[in-house]
Amino acid sequence: MQLTSVLSRMPFFSGLSEEQLADLAAIAVKKDVNRGQIIFYESAPAEGFYIVLSGRVKIYKTGPDGREAIIHLYGSGETFGEVAVFQNSSFPAHSEAVEKSTLAFFPRKGLLDCIAKDPALALAMLGAMSKKLRMFTKQVEALTLHEAPQRLASYLLYTSEEKDGALTFKLDVSKGLLAGMLGTARETLSRTLSKMADRGLVSVEGRQITIEDIAALEDLAEGEIVL
Repeated sequence: MQLTSVLSRMPFFSGLSEEQLADLAAIAVKKDVNRGQIIFYESAPAEGFYIVLSGRVKIYKTGPDGREAIIHLYGSGETFGEVAVFQNSSFPAHSEAVEKSTLAFFPRKGLLDCIAKDPALALAMLGAMSKKLRMFTKQVEALTLHEAPQRLASYLLYTSEEKDGALTFKLDVSKGLLAGMLGTARETLSRTLSKMADRGLVSVEGRQITIEDIAALEDLAEGEIVL
């Protein structure tokens, strides 16, 4: 599939003409990475940004004790690393492929040349980055103000919404990765799921989750009930 076709379907580049998309595709470098391969390290110079064409990538930080906190997971069609590029700074976290993936890398110099040629490109990207900033703000709020059961309930409700309201769905990530995303230990995540199941909020079979009582799950997410 041509990269211009992929870019045209992405909100990050919405509203751009075929010529603009072609200019962006011309500077892109395709990269195949294996599971567990580091894409960039924290504090490395931000020499460009990435789009996930297939697979999945995690952005994470490690604490002094070596514990890993996953900031976000990016899948097909999503971008990452673009904010640091515009700041002409270093990457604020590590990036690693969690499964075999194909990426498109857009070097900073080529990107700035495209923007100089057509400033509308910058406006489109800034709008998309503003949406991403709001998303991260909500994520930080959830991690700092809410307990693990509230965070997990919110994640399950969000996943259901993303899957067109399906009450039965398969988790797209392993429980280990999900624990990292929610800022908790895997054991705590497992205990929380068990408590939810005991209370009749959900049923769990491996990675498959069925929401049995969506009203109660919403109350848990809002902190109106506790496990």
